[in-house]
Amino acid sequence: MILRIGFCLLALAVELSAEPLKIALPTENQHLFSGEPEKFYMYVDRTFEGETSQPWEGGSFGYVRSPIRVSGKVVMSRFHEGVDISPVKRDKAGNPLDLVMSIADGMVVHTSKISGRSNYGNYVVVEHDWENSKVCSLYAHLAEVTVEPGDTVKMGSVLGRMGYTGVGLDRTRAHVHLELGLLMSMEYQGWHDENFGSANYHGNYNGMNIAGVDVASFFTEHRANPELTFSEFVLSRPMQFKVAVPAGDGEPEFLTRYPWMRRPGSANPSSWEIGFAATGHAISFTPSERVVTEPVVTHLRPAEIPQRWLTRGLLQGEGSKVSLSPGGRSMVALVMDDFPKAQ
Repeated sequence: MILRIGFCLLALAVELSAEPLKIALPTENQHLFSGEPEKFYMYVDRTFEGETSQPWEGGSFGYVRSPIRVSGKVVMSRFHEGVDISPVKRDKAGNPLDLVMSIADGMVVHTSKISGRSNYGNYVVVEHDWENSKVCSLYAHLAEVTVEPGDTVKMGSVLGRMGYTGVGLDRTRAHVHLELGLLMSMEYQGWHDENFGSANYHGNYNGMNIAGVDVASFFTEHRANPELTFSEFVLSRPMQFKVAVPAGDGEPEFLTRYPWMRRPGSANPSSWEIGFAATGHAISFTPSERVVTEPVVTHLRPAEIPQRWLTRGLLQGEGSKVSLSPGGRSMVALVMDDFPKAQ
């Protein structure tokens, strides 16, 4: 008992002595904090119902692109997993001059310097050790990359220069696409082989294996409360749906990477009930006695429009009669490492 109390006091002392997280935006563009979003986000070109526009909202995070009309309401049907940050400096030809920097201390774990190998163009992934969890920041569409995997970086370390490499960009819409997310699986190659016929040049740091969180909201909420931790931010996201998944043997590997997602529950679970934000990333794992033989939707946040438009197409059906779509099943399989492993 004395040993246990001593351990708890030591853990508490470590927690209290931990320094607040330090983060910074990746370029000199600070208009996210000035109340001028039109100067921070790179706009998209849009034509909807005969009207052409260039809304800055298309460069923000979430369901901000490809408007359609559903039951008389305008719904954004395409999800944007990061933020597109506009340049503040250009040369006479209009090329961006902004340097792109790491948002926090970490280590470079991936660089892609052949732009045709990804929609991201040239991109860099930095891994941050926050609360003993691996959190990834991704910087895309770079003109050049100036770091290598294995490099240790500090907040503000230069990773490269802003550009417009990748799909669908030109000099006018040059920007850096920033994501902050959770690594879905350490066995991504097996999942990729099962679902795609194309080559994977990016290992576990393929963008499809990084589940993005609302990075702009994290920055603004952290600025308002510098004591905010990444786990507190993720756990505070609204839950859109839950899925019960057969427990299998042992704890999900994803949960060992993000143990703060675990919620109180059964000591000998028959299933794991995973809570998801509407944007598709997990926010909780609850060990449950519910017996299921396949992934089953167990909870749904009510909505006036079909859930497929609110969940990146992860759910299908109407009203309360909703199930996982094929894409949803595939995403759950990725989280649970429920697929053949690459040899």
